[in-house]
Amino acid sequence: MTQIRIEPLTAEAFAPFGDVLAPKPAPDRMINAGRCERHHALATVERHGGEAIISIFRSDPVSLPYECALLERHPLGSQAFMPMGQGAWLSVVAPDVDGHPGRPRGFLVPSGVGVNLRAGVWHGVLTPLDHAADFLVVDREGDGVNLQEVTIPPVVFDR
Repeated sequence: MTQIRIEPLTAEAFAPFGDVLAPKPAPDRMINAGRCERHHALATVERHGGEAIISIFRSDPVSLPYECALLERHPLGSQAFMPMGQGAWLSVVAPDVDGHPGRPRGFLVPSGVGVNLRAGVWHGVLTPLDHAADFLVVDREGDGVNLQEVTIPPVVFDR
């Protein structure tokens, strides 16, 4: 079984798959009479003719080492995941190789940080570490087939 070391999440390392959703070093502007920092347009909602929707996903936890054997992608829209509580989580992603997932990568996403996966990016299921977690999810609803799932030879992620 292939074992993959989990990487720390950085905007540069994650860029081939999407965007990191975290405040910038400095706000784009101050709003609300100077009481609120606005970190503007951290990501774009791709929706290819559908509607952007907001949902809450509640996911059971995983422990490390974590065995991943299922990847999915959404070819018609992006999918953003923002944790609603505290705790790190694991984002598993893979490049597309001729319509199939390539070698997966695992990113340790710090507490309070989210990611926005671009349309068509292969990814694992939600994987909060050590305790169940709720995620605010922004994705696409509409006509067309927007979910592809594949099983892969199991890959183990660990620190």
